[in-house]
Amino acid sequence: MVTSPPLPEPRTEPDGSAVIRVLGYNIRSMRDDTDALARVITACAPDLVLIQEAPRFFRWRKKLARLAAASGQVILTGGGTAAGPAVLCSLRATVERTEDVLLPLIPGQHRRGFATAVVRFGGARLGVLSCHLSLDEAERYEQGGMLLDRLAGMGVEHAVAGGDLNERPGGRTFTLLTAALQDCRTTAPWGGENTFPPARPDRRIDAILATKGVEVLGCGVPTALPGITEADMRAATDHLPVLAALRVPAAQGLSSGSSPA
Repeated sequence: MVTSPPLPEPRTEPDGSAVIRVLGYNIRSMRDDTDALARVITACAPDLVLIQEAPRFFRWRKKLARLAAASGQVILTGGGTAAGPAVLCSLRATVERTEDVLLPLIPGQHRRGFATAVVRFGGARLGVLSCHLSLDEAERYEQGGMLLDRLAGMGVEHAVAGGDLNERPGGRTFTLLTAALQDCRTTAPWGGENTFPPARPDRRIDAILATKGVEVLGCGVPTALPGITEADMRAATDHLPVLAALRVPAAQGLSSGSSPA
């Protein structure tokens, strides 16, 4: 486990760039200890929460809204409309647009989707994507290509994607993604590494990825972050979270107080 230096706090720089915290978390449809889940999210102090397995069925919006309120967030996009992926955000974020994308359905497989948005923090503009890729290797690889295509089509210079990839580093889809994007954990290791299962994690199948122009300041499982306990992380859901601190450059011609053209 790597814990030094401490993970930077969110802030907006004088040049308009922004230091943000991005949390990736598979929450297993909130079927576990939701109080523990909210405590873990709150302790991470994220600006963006990239969720997988958000509630999708009966009263799913109400359940997701309850989690957002309990953890100091608001719902940005996703949930049932994206077949599980969702994005929460702090009030630091200015939202430009959102879009939920349903991926092609292969008979016998689960429906998958992307929750996407474009947001601003100060003068920094960022594309955001939350995903939960297939358990089937061939379908997962196709979805990895769709993820890259979706990011490329968002019309932003900088972007972050995160989710449950259902694959370890070195796998075909993981390699496809990291050929184009930074694996934030590899770029700047911090905290713990493995994300599944929570009691005795022995594999890293959850990741946060960023485009090349984003500076990664630290990324990993927030095992030693103040306010987080091992008991809460075990009780919250069946995955451990991944937390990244990123510095996003200011968009050209976009100051912290201006609006996009």
